Amino acid sequence: MGNALYDGLFGRHAGAATPFLILPGGTILTHAAFLARAARFAHALTGLGMGPGDRLAAQVGKSADALALYAACVQAGLVFLPLNPAYTPAEVDYFVGDAGAALLLCAPDDAPALAEVAVRHGAQVQTLGTDGTGTLPDLAEGQPDGFTPVPRGMDDLAAILYTSGTTGRSKGAMMSARNLLSNAQALVGLWRFTPADVLLHALPIFHTHGLFVATNVTLLAGGAMILLPRFDVDAVLAHLPRASTMMGVPTFYTRLLDDPRLGAAATAHMRLFISGSAPLLAQTHRDWTARTGQRILERYGMTETNMITSNSYAGDRRPGTVGQPLPGVEVRLCDAQGDPVAAGAIGGIEVRGPNVFQGYWQMPDKTAQDMRPDGWFITGDLGQMSEDGYLTIVGRAKDLIISGGYNIYPVEVEEALDALPGILESAVIGLADPDLGEIAIAVVVPAPGTTPDPDGWRAALGTSLARYKQPRRIEVVDSLPRNAMGKVQKAALRARFDGAKAPAVTKPDH
Repeated sequence: MGNALYDGLFGRHAGAATPFLILPGGTILTHAAFLARAARFAHALTGLGMGPGDRLAAQVGKSADALALYAACVQAGLVFLPLNPAYTPAEVDYFVGDAGAALLLCAPDDAPALAEVAVRHGAQVQTLGTDGTGTLPDLAEGQPDGFTPVPRGMDDLAAILYTSGTTGRSKGAMMSARNLLSNAQALVGLWRFTPADVLLHALPIFHTHGLFVATNVTLLAGGAMILLPRFDVDAVLAHLPRASTMMGVPTFYTRLLDDPRLGAAATAHMRLFISGSAPLLAQTHRDWTARTGQRILERYGMTETNMITSNSYAGDRRPGTVGQPLPGVEVRLCDAQGDPVAAGAIGGIEVRGPNVFQGYWQMPDKTAQDMRPDGWFITGDLGQMSEDGYLTIVGRAKDLIISGGYNIYPVEVEEALDALPGILESAVIGLADPDLGEIAIAVVVPAPGTTPDPDGWRAALGTSLARYKQPRRIEVVDSLPRNAMGKVQKAALRARFDGAKAPAVTKPDH
């Protein structure tokens, strides 16, 4: 048995002198050079005692080495666990402990704070900087440029991506080689990627979009990526002439539309703009076409399923919809009892196919709750299907907030708020925002006899929550509206505060 994921994505490029990564400053890393770097990392990791099935948690910045680490994990049969660099040590502590990670890889500057986390859970600590420095590169120095991939089958675990729900602890979605490879194969064909494509990559690489969609599709096609450290309007506009495709979140497109330099001339070399991770406003779609003459292709996916649907490459790209199911993927809409709804009716979105994850790490009850015995996964999203199979997302049953492409789970923010002095209780809701798609605001009831301190509460959240999770506004009220069962009526809160003027805020980096 070979290594299914390595053979499918990486092995085909062994020895290829074609460009793979175009880095800031103009340095070009070929497919062959990239795989040689990954092989040296794989030797270093196995030299540390890491073996097939061991979990490696990586909280590192975006770089060529970070992608080489992903390839090294595939080669060595390790389970890759990418973590958002914005996570605090308290958040990382949960992921390392829950996954039973044998090794925690972090930025050199973060090692002192995270060493205690690793020791507490019996994990090793190594470092990897965005500039090629760190203990892992040091260990890889002088190692062979080739590594014999560890045998792994299509159903072997390749990665764990953590996602949260509205009911408490984060869940680790288990992704197999089949999940990742089958999705990349479907997308390469559907979006017509070829070795001639150059993808402008400005996404983070700690989640599905930037890692398993953008990177895997480019690898499978044999193309190249312009690897930007983050989204920056000036950098994106400067690199567009060298690219042929771009994948982004709606925020990318709204911010580019705000720049007068965007126009048909700036995008003339591009053949495809793709949007996902959050709903794209129909008006943004129309404005983009009016300015550039090109139509954004919107698609739909989630951590547990990779990509599910996509608008057509050559055919109709309908504003406000996320297109049709990918080849080999089934989508249906059901009522609360699990029965399919009538055509055109709103129902819960369920999906079945080789893209659907293996279940939640060490959570068999939660897996059974969200996965039907016949393989249908209950996404928690609500949708409406047209007669010709175009899906429109109309809401999220799980009350998830997606801001700038990042998932914010209200219960996590509420728990952090409720733990602060002077707060009796809180509710976190999402409100529509033309730039970020949604913003999170907190509605807080102060503790009796205390003076509300929104600025102090906001500052305190900075030590426990990543910046993107922190509410953009804190509204103070006397009480929260509740129904007869005592449940907070968030719809009433959204209606009350929607349209209220928000203070100026600094836009987060991507």
